[in-house]
Amino acid sequence: MADTRFMKGNEALGEAAIRSGLQAYFGYPITPQSEVVEYLAMQEPNHNYVLIQAESEVASVNMVYGAAAAGARVMTTTSSPGFSLMQEGVSYIACAELPCVFANITRGGPGLGTIQPSQSDYFQAVKGGGHGDYHLIVLAPNSVQEMVDHIFLAFKLADQYRTPAMLLSDGAIGQMMEKVVLPDPVPYTSDKPWATTGKTPDRERNIITSLFIQAEVMEKVNLKLQEKYKKIKENEVRYEEYQLEDAEFVVVSFGLCSRISKKVVDMARSAGIKMGLFRPITLWPYPEKPIEELAGRSQTRFFISIEMNAGQMVEDVRLSVNGQKPVHFYGRTGGIVPTPDEILNHIRENLL
Repeated sequence: MADTRFMKGNEALGEAAIRSGLQAYFGYPITPQSEVVEYLAMQEPNHNYVLIQAESEVASVNMVYGAAAAGARVMTTTSSPGFSLMQEGVSYIACAELPCVFANITRGGPGLGTIQPSQSDYFQAVKGGGHGDYHLIVLAPNSVQEMVDHIFLAFKLADQYRTPAMLLSDGAIGQMMEKVVLPDPVPYTSDKPWATTGKTPDRERNIITSLFIQAEVMEKVNLKLQEKYKKIKENEVRYEEYQLEDAEFVVVSFGLCSRISKKVVDMARSAGIKMGLFRPITLWPYPEKPIEELAGRSQTRFFISIEMNAGQMVEDVRLSVNGQKPVHFYGRTGGIVPTPDEILNHIRENLL
């Protein structure tokens, strides 16, 4: 039955994966997500999944590729520099249309950067960090509870659309401890007739590849992928609205910053400022239409994107607003988490 625990975000992620029917995990330790590997290793004797600490992130992602091709429910987790190393494999997996789950517990960059939390991997996650025309379904949890909920959802969507799905979280959510309600385990049986097989007297081989030498064939593969991404954009957009009914000023933020921004909205409301929060939950597909509709209201005066980076999601906010209203940005970098006071002071001093 479902139970309530007090858990660290990374450990809750691991427990959620187990309860989602995890069959294989391949990963490599890197701060601030190493507790995922440690938790799964500690729990492995009590469950029926394969866990391998690979020699590198490059090895990890290719193990994921092989297990996903065989039809396993498979996952890997990492942090920013590690996910950079995985990008070639991610592109292969997307082209081969293999369901699996990635989780990036982001740290400050670029380079090796810092182990402090950041949101600077937004572009890498939603624009395609590897080569070619592909997308990942990207979910942005803002709590330990959502780390759990989004793992279940990521596996579901990955299987439903035969595509990799991703959690884009950060070191603060990965390391913080909160009360979490863990759902009942889901019995998982693989029903994937497309999975790769050897040839037997009763069946032909299923060959999975991302290599298509002929241009005409590669174009057909791309067009098929784009049609799938169109369906995902039509059906899987998720977002949260807070105090937007009469809002004149719209804060847009995701993940940890959305929790901070909710406090900003409450403080602004207490001071008589009509402010509201729009939180994208799916970073891809991005909730373009709801933001466009907010921009079209006569009462909306401006948008401001609050991020822990130098300005990344703000580009998607501007594209969604489509010139109807001004779009501003406030961010901190290097692993510094902005406070509600400094955000509200910035808005008061520079925008009101």
